[in-house]
Amino acid sequence: MDKELNKKTDMKFLLIPVFILATLACANKSTTNSSDVKEITISESVNANGQATAAFAEGCFWCVEEVFEAVAGVDSSISGYAGGTTNNPTYALVNTETTGHAETVLVYYNPEVVSYRELVRVFYLSHDPTTPNRQGPDRGSSYRSILFYQTTEEKAAAKEVTDEMKSKFGAKIVTEIKKLDAFYRAEEYHQDYVEHNPSNPYVQNVSKPRFERFKRTYDGKLK
Repeated sequence: MDKELNKKTDMKFLLIPVFILATLACANKSTTNSSDVKEITISESVNANGQATAAFAEGCFWCVEEVFEAVAGVDSSISGYAGGTTNNPTYALVNTETTGHAETVLVYYNPEVVSYRELVRVFYLSHDPTTPNRQGPDRGSSYRSILFYQTTEEKAAAKEVTDEMKSKFGAKIVTEIKKLDAFYRAEEYHQDYVEHNPSNPYVQNVSKPRFERFKRTYDGKLK
């Protein structure tokens, strides 16, 4: 159940009939608990569980979590915020478009099963990288496309795959290629949102169709 109604949810529910929108607009307004937001320490190396990390911003993190968690070799993903300058940003604050942060997903993956380069391909094939500050119905700099890297090798791979992908899109790619300096885990109700809220109108009308398009487009291995 939505716990917050702000600019983002207003945009999302444009797809819903007016009488439903009116009902939702009255439901469960609450303030974000900033104590839920925590910075996650990122390591460039593989952790004790054999996992590496990679971060991607490509619009609503609800959608992006579902995409990456379907890829073989991905163990889990976390919704959060990255790319900006504000420490411990809340969902409400990020949506003011003043923090520099974008909704971002941190992916934990097994590099022996799937490579960072392949995850970059997933990134490009699961969103439109030609729309500045917009993804689907969501608008603002917090929805911009960012391809994060942690090492010089990842930076080179990110640029190479970006060049390879240019021919797949009918417009200029506007994706930022940016060093991952910090990642902040979003409030708990955002985590695995699609799984926990399958009947949510945004999930039904935006997230699910986007996921299905990705599966039709992606030729790699899924779970």
